[in-house]
Amino acid sequence: MEGGGGGGGGHGHHSSGSALFSGFRALGLFSSHIPHVVRYHGRHRRFYVTTCVGTSLHTYNVQKLSLVAVSNSVPQDITCLAADGRLVFAAYGNVFSAFSRNREVAHTFRGHNAEIHLLQPFGDHVISIDIDSILIIWHIYSEEKYLQLTFDKAVFKISTILHPSTYLNKILLGSEQGSLQLWNIKSNKLLYTFPGWNLAVTALQQAPAVDVIAIGLVSGQIIIHNIKFDETLMKFRQDWGPVTSLSFRTDGHPVMASGSPLGHISLWDLEERKLINQMRMPIPQQLLVLTFLHGEPLLVTNGADNALRIWIFDGTAGEARLLKFRMGHSAPLTKIRYYGQNGQQILSASHDGTLQSFSTVHEKYNKNLGQGMINKKQAKRKGLKNCESMRLPPITAFVAENARESDWDGIIACHQGRYSCSTWNYQKCTMGAYFLKPENLKKDKLRNITATAIDITSCGNFAIIGLTSGNVDVYNMQSGMHRGSFGVDKAHEAAVRGVAVDGLNQLTITAGSEGLLKFWNFKSKMLIHTANLNSSPSIIMLHRDSGILGIASDDFGISVVDIETRRTVREFFGHQGQINDMAFSPDGRWLISGSMDCSIRIWDLPSGCLIDCFLVDSAPLSLTMSPTGDFLATSHVDNLGIYLWSNVSLYSLVSLRPLSADYVPSVVMLPGTCHSQEVELSEEIEGPVDEMIVYDSPEQLNEQLITLSLLPESRWKNLLNLAVIKKKNKPKEPPKVPKSAPFFIPTVPGLIPKYLSSEEDVNAQQSKVINLGILAQKSDFCLKLEEGLNNNEYESPLNILKELGPSAIEIELRSLSPDCGGSIQLMQSFLKMIGAMLIKKRDFELAQAYLALFLKLHLKVLPSEPVLLEEMTTLSSQLEETWIHLQSLFNQSLCVLNFIKSALL
Repeated sequence: MEGGGGGGGGHGHHSSGSALFSGFRALGLFSSHIPHVVRYHGRHRRFYVTTCVGTSLHTYNVQKLSLVAVSNSVPQDITCLAADGRLVFAAYGNVFSAFSRNREVAHTFRGHNAEIHLLQPFGDHVISIDIDSILIIWHIYSEEKYLQLTFDKAVFKISTILHPSTYLNKILLGSEQGSLQLWNIKSNKLLYTFPGWNLAVTALQQAPAVDVIAIGLVSGQIIIHNIKFDETLMKFRQDWGPVTSLSFRTDGHPVMASGSPLGHISLWDLEERKLINQMRMPIPQQLLVLTFLHGEPLLVTNGADNALRIWIFDGTAGEARLLKFRMGHSAPLTKIRYYGQNGQQILSASHDGTLQSFSTVHEKYNKNLGQGMINKKQAKRKGLKNCESMRLPPITAFVAENARESDWDGIIACHQGRYSCSTWNYQKCTMGAYFLKPENLKKDKLRNITATAIDITSCGNFAIIGLTSGNVDVYNMQSGMHRGSFGVDKAHEAAVRGVAVDGLNQLTITAGSEGLLKFWNFKSKMLIHTANLNSSPSIIMLHRDSGILGIASDDFGISVVDIETRRTVREFFGHQGQINDMAFSPDGRWLISGSMDCSIRIWDLPSGCLIDCFLVDSAPLSLTMSPTGDFLATSHVDNLGIYLWSNVSLYSLVSLRPLSADYVPSVVMLPGTCHSQEVELSEEIEGPVDEMIVYDSPEQLNEQLITLSLLPESRWKNLLNLAVIKKKNKPKEPPKVPKSAPFFIPTVPGLIPKYLSSEEDVNAQQSKVINLGILAQKSDFCLKLEEGLNNNEYESPLNILKELGPSAIEIELRSLSPDCGGSIQLMQSFLKMIGAMLIKKRDFELAQAYLALFLKLHLKVLPSEPVLLEEMTTLSSQLEETWIHLQSLFNQSLCVLNFIKSALL
């Protein structure tokens, strides 16, 4: 067995992040509980709404509700938002920043000692208030303090702030004690104190009429008050607790909207002074803010449910309908899986009970499959008021197969504490028609039984469900009927931890908590093989294409089993906590695992080694790999989003070296969040960069190995057939001299192009008489051969031959004979050069080709010279010895190949 290269503690080699995965983006995050802000862009003539998600700002175009900008991250989570016509202000901790163009931080203001919870733009100034009721007025562009006011928290703890319309240099402050104060901030004077109603002020809003302010109280009471004469015009009261937000319609209808902690909205008619409508949310949530768009019948709402909604008031009775929305999960996720083969949809289940689909391409392709209901028909009859008891518990596990999605349901899901599994239809975006539950168990035995493991066959016809009782049942997806069980009584004596079916519906694998792995015939339901595991399994994951089964155990180890041979082929250790999920790469080479020790590890199955490991701030609960291999998707503890990591190996060269036993992984920030600039710079300085090691191959790995050259075959393969090639390529007519000067600079013919010098060009034009003196001179190759005869070094003449083409090589070898200007000594030196090449066992194919051409050209001269005959005899023995060695290696390899082909393993 091969063990994985471990991670773990110790002062070992530190990493600089993940080598294989890089953070790309986060999906499913649209809004936090922080109130949104609405801005109108005069040049674009459009409204934009800005929400905050963690440490970043998201800006949406209200017309299409499309994401137009994501800001740079700030060091901490944003706690407050405000905006004017130019800038967006965001507070985090005791600091707040101003963002320009919805992206870059333009100004940062530091001076508070406590957390900032209120911001109010005020012309060229901005007002900030912290939880200690210290009010500071800043000049925006100089970032200097203009004024600071300190209030006693016991007497006047500021809860809201408003700049009344047309009130120059004045602000209205509301307190938790109930009183209100009107201040002139230019003269630093308290102008008036409103006694209030002895109840905390939770919301202030300017009415369309001058001097009129709407005041929301913690009791749910809404006061319409004239601050010029300090008199109350009208009062309302909502039934759902404190008023969280107020807003007025400005499109000609005297309507005011109020928000509540439960997420319900009340609509009040200001002329008739009565409640005209109530907008109840299906799921109670904390709605913090609502805003009517100026001059339009549109209401923008956001709350703690991770949703941004736009309502339009086009009903005859003044009621609103949902126009557009961007909605994610309102509770942490439990399971995510890619859906389909294109890698563009991710299914996710959450503790909020919903099943949703998020698109990796664009938010407009997101789908919400809805909330699971015990009985959908009864839930519809009861309506929103009494449907809470009809909701199914959260989904703990699900599996999807799109082979027959257009014919019937293709998704089944296990629910927390329930033995029956629900079906879902992706195309219809709704819960399916069936509940898959065992028929052979009595009702009294089903009380403590839960469905724990599920799988769907690749054809989409059958579902396999494992229970805590040890039963494993098969159901038909089209009819929902029970189609058999594995085992005589039950498949396992303990709870079933995992089930899997191979790609051809031949084999079913089940894993029980008693430590047994069982292989069953899918059709006959008969047991084929039982394997004992070293520890109780917690998860099993099958890669159908390769037949590799990954098993995560309770001892934090991972075993890899080949379902054909039913043997454990790999074992990996290194996790220090419970393994929550696993995923295979599409080609089956990598196994990716996430654990409660906050680590994500990538194991290479062919080598059996750990090739990458990195830590995240929050433990990964579920992970899935794209069918196209481009992204890894993860979900984490207490996080609402799905985080995408791009596969670096697809677009750059990555070193897949095994990690050492003392490797210490580093923490990688989740996509969409990043360190501040100072932290990034310090990390770059301190952490060593794990660069790719470029391997330079030597010319010869070993002196005993026969090495070929790197020259293309065209340089040496056709040396013996040059005459035939020249005859085929003979031109049909002589080349014509161009009438005008050539466009390109003349070059010297050869493999490596060289420009013709001006002197050579002039001489060539002046005289066409052949210079016999040039022909009489010896070539560089001949001169180097003569030097090699004296010093026995033949690297230089060999390098000259390597640079020549086939025709030039033939000319050089032909010129070695005495008849063509050479000598017997040059021919002897050439044979010695071939002998030196055979002794060094380098450029083996070149030695054979050059020698063959040499023998063809000088076969008549060689027998008549004793010196050359002696060299030929020595060379012949060297050739025979080398070839016998090669032939024995070839025969051995062929024998092994034939055995592998014919032997039955």
